[in-house]
Amino acid sequence: MDKSWLHSYPDTVPPTISTDAYRSVVDVLERSLVRFRNRPAFECLGESISYQTLDQQAEHFAGFLQNCLHLEPGARVAIMMPNLLQYPVVMFGILRAGLVVVNVNPKFTPAELKHQLNDAEVCAIVVAENHLDTLEQVIDDTPVAHVITTQIGDLLPAPRRLAINIFNKYIIKSVPKWKIARTTALRTALKQGEATAYKTVNLCLDDLAFLQYTGGTTGLAKGAELTHGNLVANLEQVSAWVDGYTEPGREIVVTALPLYHIFALVVNCLVFMKLGAKNLLIVNPQDLPAAAREISKYQFSVISGVNTLFNGLLNTPNFQEADFSRLKFTLGGGAAILPRVAERWQALTGKPIIEGYGLTETSPVASVNRLDIEAFTGSIGLPLPSTEFSIRNEKGKEVAVGEAGELCIRGPQVMRGYWNKPEENKTVFTKDGFLRTGDIATCDEHGYFRIVDRKKDMILVSGFNVYPNEIEALVSAHDGVLECACVGVPDTNTGEAVKLYVVKANPALRAEELLDLCSANLTAYKRPRSIAFCDELPKTSIGKVLRRSLKP
Repeated sequence: MDKSWLHSYPDTVPPTISTDAYRSVVDVLERSLVRFRNRPAFECLGESISYQTLDQQAEHFAGFLQNCLHLEPGARVAIMMPNLLQYPVVMFGILRAGLVVVNVNPKFTPAELKHQLNDAEVCAIVVAENHLDTLEQVIDDTPVAHVITTQIGDLLPAPRRLAINIFNKYIIKSVPKWKIARTTALRTALKQGEATAYKTVNLCLDDLAFLQYTGGTTGLAKGAELTHGNLVANLEQVSAWVDGYTEPGREIVVTALPLYHIFALVVNCLVFMKLGAKNLLIVNPQDLPAAAREISKYQFSVISGVNTLFNGLLNTPNFQEADFSRLKFTLGGGAAILPRVAERWQALTGKPIIEGYGLTETSPVASVNRLDIEAFTGSIGLPLPSTEFSIRNEKGKEVAVGEAGELCIRGPQVMRGYWNKPEENKTVFTKDGFLRTGDIATCDEHGYFRIVDRKKDMILVSGFNVYPNEIEALVSAHDGVLECACVGVPDTNTGEAVKLYVVKANPALRAEELLDLCSANLTAYKRPRSIAFCDELPKTSIGKVLRRSLKP
């Protein structure tokens, strides 16, 4: 495809990046730990740790893994916890020991957890006590040999640590009973690691860093093999994009998305660690009033999120009181940002949502809008430096400008492949090395791309393609709608018909109002045949709507 997007690049962004300056992700982060050693790195529950403290504790944990558990480089170690100060310590310690990080959603069901631990052949897991009952149910049927436990307040100063742990365990009783033999408390592990001699591991860009599982929105989750080279490339790509808009050592970044998700892991955690930012970790973003109160205490400069998070915050009164005077940009991704949400966000904060696009398989960022846009564009922006986009039809041929087809991506951030899935790897990559994303997209003459919808979510009505995003964007703009989703349902006459699910913002909203809206704005085959009102929509851990769960 003609790289027309390069003509739309900001003058400060190079067309390509190089990873030659670093040997690994560890190398990138160790330089930041030295450069910003006296600055706060992460803050959570009112307490922070500096880059220097993070450096020391991560080294102690690496020493524990090497010398107490005797884990060899390349072994997989899982992390199962919400956003806590423990996460960056454990994550960086695992990487430093030459091991592979496997992020686990702490809200997994036993079946989901068992699948991931077995598929990744995990030998050790670090888990918050709140979720040990789930692990207890499956651990005997997994290869996990070592369990390191942590309480919510473990890395806070003594008075706060004791108060929060007691409150969590005995007052609100959020720690269920569990019984697992031979566990080690994280605080004990850090002490044991401190007493050992941590040995530096010679890592290279081809070594595996993360076995990051896909969201499972279209089926069983698969492990994407992300190498140190993949991650270093994406750090360099995103850094080049934000250079000139950020001040090293001075940014405050709000991380409400969970760090076990690839978006927050790389963009919030790794990219902004590279830039020496202070990362504000929100433990439970689903408690929107509490999250809004916490966010409102800070003059933050960057916030990232998905459409449902932004929409939720906009509908939370405490968030209206936040100070947006230092906000530089808002990064949106993970799922389509709806125009109505973007308009309300800019009206409140004074800044547009900068939408980007990525996948677990692309480490994750593949494209993003320019940071100097004045309003939300509805586009996923321009491919990052050293990244190629190609839109192809069912026969694998590139389509003309403006035509829709499957988005395919090639670049240094694209995964090595799916873990233990040789047959699937043959089909997910094209013969010329492009990753098939499964997303339908278009590109304009200036190189800006737009996602039409997921290929698997497309609805086929009498032979015509119907894309849920288009209908959801229209309906969500209605003042009486809090959120909505549409899916295809079987129809004897048309093959499939559109069914709309709606969560009301106004209890008085009637289905007839929405049907009239659709009739006035959509051609006949796109209009919903039926509307169902519900209290909430099924979502992934980061708020992406699970349309497949709505299908009959």
